[in-house]
Amino acid sequence: MPSAKILESKKAVVESLSEKVKAASAGVLVNYSGISVEDDTKMRAALRAAGVEYKVYKNSVISRACSEAGYDFNGLEGMTALAVSNDDPVAPARVLCEYADKIETFEVKGGFIDGRVIDIDEVVSISKVPSKETMVAKIMGSVKAPLYNLAYVLQAIIDKDGSAEPAAEAAAE
Repeated sequence: MPSAKILESKKAVVESLSEKVKAASAGVLVNYSGISVEDDTKMRAALRAAGVEYKVYKNSVISRACSEAGYDFNGLEGMTALAVSNDDPVAPARVLCEYADKIETFEVKGGFIDGRVIDIDEVVSISKVPSKETMVAKIMGSVKAPLYNLAYVLQAIIDKDGSAEPAAEAAAE
């Protein structure tokens, strides 16, 4: 039987992780076995740059914390790590799926988003969604393109007719 002090520290870890999961917009569980230290370091740096918190936990801790947060992941086995993001729900899936494609033994186990558990296929499909910045740039490009085309057409009409010169002379008088 573990001592009360050890039991309290484990409960604190579970409670802390549960709060992180509740506050997160999305999270991804991975089996991180077989990843080299160099690749792991690069992956962690990419996750930090994307605003994702990544940490290795015992399966029992992840299972209990996720259950408290309302997500049930049954049968967690092997070496498991959890990546959660509070801001960008696509970031954990994007970075981790990129490394899962590169490293054969590194695999995505599942995840959660918008209050529901998602399977591996959904995590992979979410990872292919462009980033928020890319989406905004595409929308702005779509909005600006017709305006630029209109400006080019009007300029072409002005250049063809030569009507810019009389207007300039009238303004000078």
